Amino acid sequence: MVEIEDQILNGLTKNENIADILEDDELINILDDSARTKDDIKVRMKESEITEKEIDRTRELFRPVSFRAAVLFFAIIDLAVIDPMYQYSLQWFANLFGSAIDNSPKSSDPPTRIKSLNDFFTLRLYENVCRSLFEAHKLMFSLLLTVKILFGDKKMDALEWRYFLAGPTGAFDIPNNTTDWLGDLEFNEMYKQLAGAGKLESLTGIEKFFVEHDKDFQKIFDSNEPQNMPIPGEWDEKLDYFQKMIILKAVRPDKISLAV
Repeated sequence: MVEIEDQILNGLTKNENIADILEDDELINILDDSARTKDDIKVRMKESEITEKEIDRTRELFRPVSFRAAVLFFAIIDLAVIDPMYQYSLQWFANLFGSAIDNSPKSSDPPTRIKSLNDFFTLRLYENVCRSLFEAHKLMFSLLLTVKILFGDKKMDALEWRYFLAGPTGAFDIPNNTTDWLGDLEFNEMYKQLAGAGKLESLTGIEKFFVEHDKDFQKIFDSNEPQNMPIPGEWDEKLDYFQKMIILKAVRPDKISLAV
């Protein structure tokens, strides 16, 4: 349109009077082209507005993919706290993400495509990062990724995670040891751990249940695979696996790595 306008102005300025303008076939053709071009541009603008809205709607559908990518990026950035050697650039991460988009299973159904992208990229990132990790840190990285994803999906309670890492704080009124399978020191420590967990909404009353049903907890304590044992009473159905790990940490902390 700018080029046509320049041609029109040039045609007008080179003709000195109206009669010359009316007899200038080239100028008349340019004016005719200008009208058609203007109409074409209006049609294309309307089409582009519709296309832009469709792109915006589609982009919003794929927001969970970008959210997962952001969660994973900050998960690997946290590895530098463990060892300064673990440094990963945003450019490397973006290239890996682009590769995942190209190579993950395709689908015209957005929910299916989103799931395949998230699953594919999460696994691809895990495999690539693990190549640069010491063996001792790989399990911790798996847990870190899982917890970050659960937090992102709002499936992890911040207080439960904090308690799992830090344990109980403050003083507790510890009852007399009524068990015949724990020494006083072991009983006090186990009760304190469970009493601290009992302050969490999901585990309220677990310490009282332990005192009343200590023989059921003895089965976990004596088991060779306590991480695979059910939690006594209704707790086994009531709790998710992470909450069960909090109880396991109180009863058999030596098996928490296997539970992880």
